[in-house]
Amino acid sequence: MKRKLIAAVGVAGMLVGVAACGSDDSDGKGAGADGFKGQTLTVWAMDGSTPDGWTKDLTAEFEKKTGAKLKIEVQQWNGIQQKLTTALSETDPPDVFEIGNTQTPAYAETGGLADLSDLKEGMGADWTESLNKSAVVDGRQYAAPWYFANRVVIYNKSVFKEAGVTTPPKTRDEFFKALDAIKAKGKAEPIYLPGQNWYFFDGLLIGKDADLVKKDGDTWVSNLADPKVGEAMALYKKYAGYSKAPKDKDEATPQQADVFAKGKVGAFVGMGWEAATAIKANPAIEKEIGYFTIPGETADKPEGVFLGGSNLAVAEGSEKKELAKEFLKMALSDKFEGQLAKEGGVIPNKEALQSNLKGNAAAEAAAPAVKGGDTTPLIPEWAAVENAPNPIKTYMTAVMNGKSHADAAKQVEAEFNKRLAQKQ
Repeated sequence: MKRKLIAAVGVAGMLVGVAACGSDDSDGKGAGADGFKGQTLTVWAMDGSTPDGWTKDLTAEFEKKTGAKLKIEVQQWNGIQQKLTTALSETDPPDVFEIGNTQTPAYAETGGLADLSDLKEGMGADWTESLNKSAVVDGRQYAAPWYFANRVVIYNKSVFKEAGVTTPPKTRDEFFKALDAIKAKGKAEPIYLPGQNWYFFDGLLIGKDADLVKKDGDTWVSNLADPKVGEAMALYKKYAGYSKAPKDKDEATPQQADVFAKGKVGAFVGMGWEAATAIKANPAIEKEIGYFTIPGETADKPEGVFLGGSNLAVAEGSEKKELAKEFLKMALSDKFEGQLAKEGGVIPNKEALQSNLKGNAAAEAAAPAVKGGDTTPLIPEWAAVENAPNPIKTYMTAVMNGKSHADAAKQVEAEFNKRLAQKQ
């Protein structure tokens, strides 16, 4: 299932005035069968997030257990940030809503999200730490991890086999050797990697434990000049050296899956659903497609990856907080998290539930990297940084075109810091 996992783009500027009308849930009734009879819980979920079977089964169990009605309203991605911001400032917000993981800190800072620390204590002891990280702000649990996805290597089995590579690489060195073999064969571009595939680069930064921002007093500023960032970029440039892709474009210009679909590329780094895009462009490519985890330095530690996904939150202004928590207890239970993973092919919030991904080759390839994954900086100030033209992409192209890491970082530092100062 294709997932349009959104990052925190432009969130900070939209969230002014969201601090919601709080409620002590004074009209809530006790939990248990018929304990909330007569109430209706409104849940906003994004288009594509709730598979039919999951929705049907969860609704039936929720209504049977609580006596309340469940109203799941599917929202469109286009314009959702403004719509949600407005809804949270009104007296009748959705009780529960899906929120991008990198957006959560910005919304929490406005006071629009209810504190779910008691829920975490009751059921979240084994949530995967890397997935739960974005839901915690200033030590408090303001959302709950729901589902996630990360990038994998999507490859052409025939191209690899023709070059003598019969098993997927397990280490970074093995991957480079495979790319060398394809290059030596001379019949295909070893990997398609444009100069601005920023989220793959972010994964390399995570693998190097490199921070993009740092504190200068009370202000966040660029840390792009850090040598660790330079090491990650050098690694990116080495991968891109096997590609003919443009140095000043990202993976969507043109769509990398469309390039791969022509059958003359060994591999690309992307989301699992991008394989479907390639198949749509060229149905014959389907039998050639394989997946493997982005290899790290050693076989037991995959490369770092950016973890995109969604959390579930409760509106501070909801008058049905206790009922909302009953919903979360069910939706996030092993039963329904497992069902969501199986039906939707997404990464669940617990490692123990990854067994539900069996048979989904793309998801199976993504899962091993989750534990060592991370996100972009979880600060409200980050929202403006990725707005086009993203200064990090400008930095990447500068290095690709021959500038030193230090000079390229210096080139964009002023713009980077200007954006970090745009918090409103």
